[in-house]
Amino acid sequence: MSDYSPELIQIMRAALDDVMTKIPVDQASVAIKARMAEYILKAAGEGQTSYDALVASASDHIQTVLSILT
Repeated sequence: MSDYSPELIQIMRAALDDVMTKIPVDQASVAIKARMAEYILKAAGEGQTSYDALVASASDHIQTVLSILT
């Protein structure tokens, strides 16, 4: 398990909030948010720590997640 600084946790939360704005409101479920958080955590665990990189990493998977979970 990785240890994340409080600053990185804030960046990851902000990235998740941003990514969730890209998902249609009628499809924004807890399951979708959890999956997007997983992508952000995975990217951070692989060393991507910038806001833009985390948003991009999760955003790349939006269509896949929507097609699977909706």
